Amino acid sequence: MTEKRYNVLFLCTGNSARSIMAEAILNRKGKGRFTAYSAGSHPTGGVRREALKQIESAGISTEGLRSKSWDEFAKPGAPELNFVFTVCDNAARETCPYWPGQPMTAHWGVPDPAAVKGAPEEIDRAFHDAFVTLERRITLFLSLPPATLEGMTIQEELRRIGQQ
Repeated sequence: MTEKRYNVLFLCTGNSARSIMAEAILNRKGKGRFTAYSAGSHPTGGVRREALKQIESAGISTEGLRSKSWDEFAKPGAPELNFVFTVCDNAARETCPYWPGQPMTAHWGVPDPAAVKGAPEEIDRAFHDAFVTLERRITLFLSLPPATLEGMTIQEELRRIGQQ
């Protein structure tokens, strides 16, 4: 019996840092069970080099990562989504497009490392902290029993993970 594959979309406004890091982390840690994507409501068109540095330092490939619009995932032929996670407060407040597959949604707010001003060390620390927070939440998400992912109790579990 083949285990079900789940499609996950991480959303942020600019799709340049947090959602990109989450996509890379889940594609690495959830390989075989999950396919992760990321998008933004107003994509910047580029990925922050600090985000790429965090991904690379974790030994994760950055190949194929790009800033893109959430419209790509609302078009006919887009992957049917099982889960949609917003990782920034702005995206959580926006009206999202219709997602094929009627996915479960949750808000996993993470402070915006791209908004940090200061010394390079402070900026690097902000990106590292965001990466660690996302990695912890994704690890918790992946620890949920597969049967839970199909049940109604998953929505509460997703909210709980977003608070950690």
